[in-house]
Amino acid sequence: MTEAAAEKPWFGIEQEYAIFVTKGTNYKYPLGWPEGGFPSEQGPYYCSVGASYAYGRELVELHQRACFYAGLKYAGLNAEVLPSQWEFQIGPCEGIEMGDHLWLARYLLQRAGEVFGLDVSFDPKPFKGWNGSGAHTNFSTLAMRNENGIEAIHKGIESLQGAHKEHIQVYGVGNERRLVGACETSSIERFSYGVGNRAASIRIPFDCAAKKCGYMEDRRPASNCDPYLVTGMITDSVCLGGKHRQDILQAWNDFQKKSIAHH
Repeated sequence: MTEAAAEKPWFGIEQEYAIFVTKGTNYKYPLGWPEGGFPSEQGPYYCSVGASYAYGRELVELHQRACFYAGLKYAGLNAEVLPSQWEFQIGPCEGIEMGDHLWLARYLLQRAGEVFGLDVSFDPKPFKGWNGSGAHTNFSTLAMRNENGIEAIHKGIESLQGAHKEHIQVYGVGNERRLVGACETSSIERFSYGVGNRAASIRIPFDCAAKKCGYMEDRRPASNCDPYLVTGMITDSVCLGGKHRQDILQAWNDFQKKSIAHH
């Protein structure tokens, strides 16, 4: 991040998660779902209000207040497509600050869950056939935000396309269950981009395309991703030509080996 500081890399991450009722350590089910069964199909839960559709708002708003109190760059929240699934947004943050703020926000969310006896899941695909949970990462440089920045945005997308497989390696565990080309995701096997396309790897928002400047949204990171690795890979690919890509991949591989050894 230090090497790319002159580029002024800004990030905003949309952190999705699901809330579970827990009974002991081995049994849990999504809040608001019939125990051992399924609710009505997804659709009316997104950005919903009312006890029939919005499950867990007390927890969600307690977390919001905790983030404000902690001085985090908390930008907003909304109910998501899967019942009991929510999202909060952190940003804009510059450089490594993104990882700092999101990591602490995740911690506060789990602590808030303890107050209600609820468990927070960052699993990228809690249930097959239903929407999964991501950590959509919005990114821009100073050049992208300036007039005619759309050229820098397209150049950045080209850089990301050339390192698609490497990025996927550090974008979260179990992400192959989520990136299946359905449920508002792209295919993990193929890189794609488009204006306003929620089924693409990279989405250029409609307003940015119209203004010809702004930011891009990387929709590939999973909800359980390491934000330091994700933001590091994006910055390295777009701003530094992949100079540190292998070092980042090695750091991720070393972490996985330690995790396996620990368990």
